Amino acid sequence: MDISAKATRLLELHHTGTTLVLPNVWDAWSARAVADAGFGALSIGSHPLADSRGQGDNEDMSLDDALDGVRRICSAVPDVPVTADMEAGYGATPAELIERLLEAGAVGLNIEDTVHSEGGRLRSVAEHADYIGGLRQAADAAGVDVVVNARTDAFIKKDQFEDPAAEAITRLLACEEAGARCTYPVGAPDAETLQRLLDALAGPVNVIANPRKGSAAGSLEDLQTMGVHRVTFGPLLQKELAPDLAALVAPWK
Repeated sequence: MDISAKATRLLELHHTGTTLVLPNVWDAWSARAVADAGFGALSIGSHPLADSRGQGDNEDMSLDDALDGVRRICSAVPDVPVTADMEAGYGATPAELIERLLEAGAVGLNIEDTVHSEGGRLRSVAEHADYIGGLRQAADAAGVDVVVNARTDAFIKKDQFEDPAAEAITRLLACEEAGARCTYPVGAPDAETLQRLLDALAGPVNVIANPRKGSAAGSLEDLQTMGVHRVTFGPLLQKELAPDLAALVAPWK
């Protein structure tokens, strides 16, 4: 499957009427294991990828570091569409980021509005939307249906806002208008808030979940009933595996 076909397939999976679950992988081994489990598309989490490399999240990796990991994962599952968390862009222009992401083999990306390389500042509504719009324009110019997933940290930085949900909606509506194909209000605290977001936003919405414990808004079945379009695990899949690994090897010490 060529890069354009993989991108179109990933985009189509967001509009099937069922909830798309994209487990977050971090290396070639985990990618092959999840693909072999029957998942038709995968996500790369920046945090687990950084952990697998012995580096830190929050843009402690360089763009070269991150794309090296992306390339290895995409090469391991050549027929599976892969989307990658690219944090706030690692200082790259939108055109550079899209060009290099596609060259590495990924066909989607998360971009958040917290710029960790600049002291963790939060981009303004317009600044974040402009960056998202630049990504979409670059993807369109390349003729590839890259799935740009616009993330906001309004709930994580909730102390900055009187109404974090309203701020998240404002930010994500601007990103949708700019060309985001999916939006990601990370940290939405409960089902009521998530429903408010789903009602306000026009396109697919991404929810984070723990593969053992579900999401803040409930189980996969609950999310499906609400009409959630996409679920990812962030660093939580890797985190949940650590105690299992320790328990497996402990009797041999």
